[in-house]
Amino acid sequence: MIDAHQHFWNYNEERDTWITPEMSVLRADFYPNYSEPLFRDQGFTGCVAVQADSSEEETLFLLALAEQNEFIQGVVGWVDLQSPNIEDRLAYFSQFEAIKGFRHIVQGEKDPSFLARKEFIRGVKTLASFDLSYDLLIYPHQITSAIAFCETCDDQKIVLDHLAKAPLKSGNIQEWKKEIQAFANLSHVSAKISGIVTEAADQSWTQDQVNEIVDVALDVFGTQRLLIGSDYPVVLVNSTLERWVTSFQEALIGLNASEKELIYHQNAIEFYQLEIL
Repeated sequence: MIDAHQHFWNYNEERDTWITPEMSVLRADFYPNYSEPLFRDQGFTGCVAVQADSSEEETLFLLALAEQNEFIQGVVGWVDLQSPNIEDRLAYFSQFEAIKGFRHIVQGEKDPSFLARKEFIRGVKTLASFDLSYDLLIYPHQITSAIAFCETCDDQKIVLDHLAKAPLKSGNIQEWKKEIQAFANLSHVSAKISGIVTEAADQSWTQDQVNEIVDVALDVFGTQRLLIGSDYPVVLVNSTLERWVTSFQEALIGLNASEKELIYHQNAIEFYQLEIL
């Protein structure tokens, strides 16, 4: 398997304010030399490192880790996609073989019209000319605007992180199930089976809850547009890595071997253009 969504960081209390007291397990350093043995024990052969801080400094940090660790097979970094000199910044980062795409933390934006901003759309559309992907990180209330955004950026490879975070904490995912259906006709948009249990109230989430969300994902995206991700170490807030791996494997147990191969391995290679050693 390839983990299409893993994070690494050197914890900084002043910078990483999103890590709240109830997420205290995340207030530590996470490097590949620690996590790689854990992942290999679970059957992972590599990962894509995804940004968690909105800075080019972190992007360079992840690229340095990728250069030092073969386990990191690609990097999704951050760059100011609204910058007037976005072409120059993308040209700079394109010199690094490990860079595969970029992400903006849209879920943290207060402006309900953020995804309609001309500057942002221009920046995302520029990614295609550099053959780079875009990771879309949103909350359920942003799905409608995300659909319009994806329709506008129809020449851009996009992957929906964490399936737009079905609200398990409230226990009512019916509206999410209804709205996410609109992604079915957007063939240029893939999605990650990841981050599901992080949205639960605590560690008492059930396999049935995961099954219900994954069944929706399969219905909307199909096996050719789904990737698997751990969201490690964020997953540790409500689960162990081992429990999450067992859970998503159970949720996909009804698929045949070739369908599992797509989700576990091949789709990540193709979407992020990974060069497997």
